[in-house]
Amino acid sequence: MNAPRAVPLKNGKNAKANRSVRAARPSRAEAEEAVRTLIRWAGDDPAREGLLGTPDRVVRAYDEFFEGYESDPVEILTRTFEEIAGYDEMVVLKDIRFESHCEHHMLPIIGKAHVAYLPDRRVIGISKLARIVEAYARRLQIQEKMTAEIANAIDQVLQPKGVAVVIDAAHQCMTTRGVHKPGVSMVTSRMLGAFRDNPSTRREFLSIIGQTALPLQNV
Repeated sequence: MNAPRAVPLKNGKNAKANRSVRAARPSRAEAEEAVRTLIRWAGDDPAREGLLGTPDRVVRAYDEFFEGYESDPVEILTRTFEEIAGYDEMVVLKDIRFESHCEHHMLPIIGKAHVAYLPDRRVIGISKLARIVEAYARRLQIQEKMTAEIANAIDQVLQPKGVAVVIDAAHQCMTTRGVHKPGVSMVTSRMLGAFRDNPSTRREFLSIIGQTALPLQNV
């Protein structure tokens, strides 16, 4: 089975797109007024003492929740190291906790990401793997797209022999509204190169992260 083609990334492309989004942003005052509108829509009075500072706090929280739009994944992954003494086994960073927000309801997605790659002459600092997860998590997301974005970015920039990403997360759009099913988590994966083509490599990775198997369509 041939690995799916990853979408090419070009250095600066994301940053340029982010600047375009920034240019189209409303002012902070307009954002705060939008929060007041939502408070009125909920049935409360934004002029009430307990709510006077809420618009400012919400906008500051959004600055933090969505700071991933200011990050360039290519730039994060650019610094690599070639002095690896012939190391050619997989590199795995597991249990990377993240908080994201679903783009359909703007409610939290909270979970863990597991990221692995098989080096081909060069490696990257492990903190960069956590940062690339954060760069994509701190945007409006769907879990499937986020999983693919992380794997594709690592594959395109680092050009390893293979990349594997598994995300296990709970979606509050499902637990606090709609079907109201707490305790349910969603698992997605993206396997490229050796992790897709070699079953033993995939099994070793899944064993390391504590997964026995994945749905066939997610491999």
